[in-house]
Amino acid sequence: MTQEQLPENAFRELKEGEKYEPVMDPREHHPEVTAWSVTWGVIMAMLFSAAAAYLGLKVGQVFEAAIPIAIIAVGLSTAAKRNRALGENVIIQSIGACSGAVVAGAIFTLPAIYILQAKYPEMSASFVKIFISSLLGGVIGILFLIPFRKYFVSDMHGKYPFPEATATTQVLLSGSRGAGQAKPLLVAGLVGGLYDFCVATFGLWNENFTTRVVAWGETLADKAKLVFKVNTGAAVLGLGYIVGLKYALIITLGSLAVWWLIVPGMALAFPDTVLNQWDPSITAAVGDMSPEEIFRAYGKSIGIGAIAMAGVIGIIKSWDIIVGSVKRLGGGRKTAAGAADGAAAEAEESKQDLPFRFVLWASAATLALVFVFFWLGVMDGNLLFAAVAIILTAVIAFLFTTVAANAIAIVGSNPVSGMTLMTLILASVVMVAVGLKGASGMVAALVMGGVVCTALSMAGAFVTDLKIGYWIGSTPRKQETWKFLGTLVSAATVGGVMMLLNETYDFASGQLAAPQANAMAAVIDPLMNGIGAPWALYATGAAIAIALTLCKVPALAFALGMFIPLELNVPLVVGGAINWFVTTRSADAAVNKERGEKGNLIASGFIAGGALMGVVSALLRFCGVAFDHSAWWASPLSEALSLAAYALLVTYFIRATRK
Repeated sequence: MTQEQLPENAFRELKEGEKYEPVMDPREHHPEVTAWSVTWGVIMAMLFSAAAAYLGLKVGQVFEAAIPIAIIAVGLSTAAKRNRALGENVIIQSIGACSGAVVAGAIFTLPAIYILQAKYPEMSASFVKIFISSLLGGVIGILFLIPFRKYFVSDMHGKYPFPEATATTQVLLSGSRGAGQAKPLLVAGLVGGLYDFCVATFGLWNENFTTRVVAWGETLADKAKLVFKVNTGAAVLGLGYIVGLKYALIITLGSLAVWWLIVPGMALAFPDTVLNQWDPSITAAVGDMSPEEIFRAYGKSIGIGAIAMAGVIGIIKSWDIIVGSVKRLGGGRKTAAGAADGAAAEAEESKQDLPFRFVLWASAATLALVFVFFWLGVMDGNLLFAAVAIILTAVIAFLFTTVAANAIAIVGSNPVSGMTLMTLILASVVMVAVGLKGASGMVAALVMGGVVCTALSMAGAFVTDLKIGYWIGSTPRKQETWKFLGTLVSAATVGGVMMLLNETYDFASGQLAAPQANAMAAVIDPLMNGIGAPWALYATGAAIAIALTLCKVPALAFALGMFIPLELNVPLVVGGAINWFVTTRSADAAVNKERGEKGNLIASGFIAGGALMGVVSALLRFCGVAFDHSAWWASPLSEALSLAAYALLVTYFIRATRK
């Protein structure tokens, strides 16, 4: 297997009359869809769906599976000595990468049903609801993105950085170094997996280090409402490395703004006040609450408002893209019909995608199935509720598709949780207006949010696949076709894993953080019960997002940090700092680049290994194999040992990049 290289103009804008030539010559036949690629793609989709579901519910971040799947695909094809495997590896990665997209759509919303069950026992979720909402949402995301493919991957060539697609493409092209690429990933996966397994299963050390470990830290938390926390897990550390220092720092600054400014500030301003207008369950005065309680009751609502406003700003910025793509759809239809208008190149381009007529009718059929699902499976046969729900779902999913794709193209991360929060707010307000309230209304809103969330998550992931295929020379039509299979497999897997994790940990118990799902539950509960919502806090967050945007600060990243717990944000900075350190220490730019790439492999291994072993730990607990380490974790020594273990893990990470 020979190593291929991207053309010189792969990452820059094309000059007048210049054309990009992909790695695989389109005039030659290259194996793409084979029994090998489809089989391994399905296996990767199942495996990484399980891993991503656990990690996402644990820390609120779903890792993108594209890079580790690409590395494994290259390693497998190298070990099997398959010739001309580049096209096959693209298909393996494309099918397998459905895992992260479908998982994000499901776990950010649907666990909220289980969380709210503790308060409303009449609420229920089932495998069928999880599976159908995830499957149909994923299909909508694929179909809605296809009209935008040419704009993002071709028209904007060289204008968008596509960070994740760039890294994945480089991995796929490293065929001659397949075994060398796979080995550090597997070793890091073993190290990270065993590290996190020791914590999750045996509790050998505490999973968090906090300033409460010393007496003055406990006093500071109680009196001044100030506390510092860091999760010492391997998977979260690897995630921070992939995110990078810039965005990790912005996310953590958002978290510190809430925990070190807003939380203490509220305790100082309202020491004897019970701010319970929107939540009667809050009976304690702000000054009597712990920092964690103030954050959950009030601080997160400000972050929710900021995320929702960041989503609106994203739509406004993307409006020209939406209008232009709709116009291209009409033009593409005329071209496909054979209109002799001289647009031969456009006609050839349109043939690379699934036919416009198919996309149109498939979209209509999928939305019809969603309507039937809402009508008979969620709305108990109420035609009005189902009609309103499908209109909201279709419009929001289509408008936000470009926002998701744009975010992935620029920064490599999808703000799907913020857009879904806004969807839930809109859905709750509208559904209450037409008469759907209470527990049944909450289930309906969450299922609607699940469909939209999966659609947007899939759209963001799919634009990465299509850009990879554009650089390498894969056939878009084949990628688009087989993406549906990956969605089906991932939806079935995540449904089973989610029910397993709920049986094992009980989402309502708080053993799994599920921060996005908890935020969704917090949003719709008051709205659906006529209690009202913390609109003042939402408005404060929205104002912060607007101010950040005016100051050219990524509002979405900052807002995400505002409602994800502090201990899960600080490790992102640690991982990002490692990234900066290993890529700047040498005077030789080539050495820094090589160390950075090695770090990507190690970080991916930490993420995949830690998440997969988390699933193993959950299975053991489900089977009754559990160790009670609560007394040990209550000891400050467990946190001290946690910090020591974390220091060793960071040291290993840095030293491993220098080999």
